[in-house]
Amino acid sequence: MPELPEVEVVRQGLARGVAGRRIAAVEVGHPRAVRRHLAGGADLAGRLVGRTVLAASRRGKFLWLPLDGDDEALLAHLGMSGQLLVVPADKPDETHLRVRLRFADQHRGGRELRFVDQRTFGGLALEPLVPDDGDGHVPAAVAHIARDPLDPRFDDAGFAAALRRRRTGVKRALLDQTLVSGVGNIYADESLWRARLHYARPTETLTRPEVARLLEAVRAVLVESLAAGGTSFDALYVSTEGVSGLFERELAVYGRAGEPCPRCGTPIRRDAFTNRSSYSCPRCQPRPRRGRW
Repeated sequence: MPELPEVEVVRQGLARGVAGRRIAAVEVGHPRAVRRHLAGGADLAGRLVGRTVLAASRRGKFLWLPLDGDDEALLAHLGMSGQLLVVPADKPDETHLRVRLRFADQHRGGRELRFVDQRTFGGLALEPLVPDDGDGHVPAAVAHIARDPLDPRFDDAGFAAALRRRRTGVKRALLDQTLVSGVGNIYADESLWRARLHYARPTETLTRPEVARLLEAVRAVLVESLAAGGTSFDALYVSTEGVSGLFERELAVYGRAGEPCPRCGTPIRRDAFTNRSSYSCPRCQPRPRRGRW
């Protein structure tokens, strides 16, 4: 599933490509693509036509398009393979095209928005907007999601206190989107390696300097990945222009089992972790005597 850098790259593309444009027509080609909109595809299309996209917004891994009227937004779930593409209207349809949005200015050469999803785990839905904990609004389905470390309103001290109260392994805590959003399996492993922390380190044992070091590492990894366009292991993640991210080339540990640690040369270790994998350096990130797996 795309993590913060990948979703932010898509958000930036949507801000360039569809913000400020009025929706003229909506075509829903597969019911699973709108299954989260319980009233169905026809209702979604009818309620979108004539509305203007005001902006492109994100919290963590969640992405939405606020609409005029300030009461609703089109929420996008990318799932494992969802793509939001802003492409010329005469471009041939993608094999797994699920939803198409045409805009009122397309007669002047404007591009259209396509939702493409091979595995159909993602989807679009119209969501009511509710006040968040700041001065803005978020879709109701996103209200429980924490801010991400790149958000100017992210509370470092509040995060440190909540992390120490969790009484779990530090990686599990990083993946908890109600505690900190935007970090998934890839960037959790990369951040923990930079911070020299083992993924099973109990959160209640972390000192303030260690939490500060971890947050610094998370932010650095996310910023560097964002600058590289995100991480693309296959053709399923691309920007709105269809471009793959290049951060895979910079990964220090994730997916590098058996390769030398870039810092000390010790072979990277792969461990099973909640139906996934964790990658770490046995020397730089020694197992805690008392871990939470």
